[in-house]
Amino acid sequence: MKTLSELFENNRAWAARTIDDDPGFFKRLTAQQAPRYVWIGCADSRVPANEIVGLPPGELFVHRNVANLVLQTDLNCLSVLQFAIDVLDVRDVIVCGHYGCGGIAAAIGSARLGLIDNWLRSIRDMHERHAAILDSAGDRADALCELNVIEQVRNVGTTTVVQDAWARGQSVTIHGWIYALHDGLLRDLGFVADSNDALESGYRNALKRRVND
Repeated sequence: MKTLSELFENNRAWAARTIDDDPGFFKRLTAQQAPRYVWIGCADSRVPANEIVGLPPGELFVHRNVANLVLQTDLNCLSVLQFAIDVLDVRDVIVCGHYGCGGIAAAIGSARLGLIDNWLRSIRDMHERHAAILDSAGDRADALCELNVIEQVRNVGTTTVVQDAWARGQSVTIHGWIYALHDGLLRDLGFVADSNDALESGYRNALKRRVND
């Protein structure tokens, strides 16, 4: 029976290195977690959230799925948001997509892939809705990756979790970023929202910038 022994070896080596570098690391980690940020990103194995932003375990509360979607029917994603905002009092939510996203490519393509087609339905709808922007884009796939982040930032802001937090005066700011595989760098898409007014104006401005690029 396959046991993936090499991964256990890697784990032991990593734990030993960590203790050598910081003897109190794991003791601190067992205390109540107090992350500063929520990260909603893609499940792509090339986009490791903590490593990209140089943060150790405990600093980033992470939810990942194919194409970094925030759907109002996805109780998994909504539960992550609710726990982070209501229980852990996290103040910043980062939606991070990436260029070269396989989910975006699959949504653009015509091939039937099975169950994942249902998950990607909202991206196909977005592809049709923003056809004018995409038709004028230099790279259609890259443009859709950016538009997807913009749409998901807005989706985060319209969840009952964030709406309730804003209504009670809690500080929650949503950020839209994108990551480039070819150089390892993050790009800020300029969509930051900490209120309903900022959400709607930020959404409109982000789309305008995408048109003018």
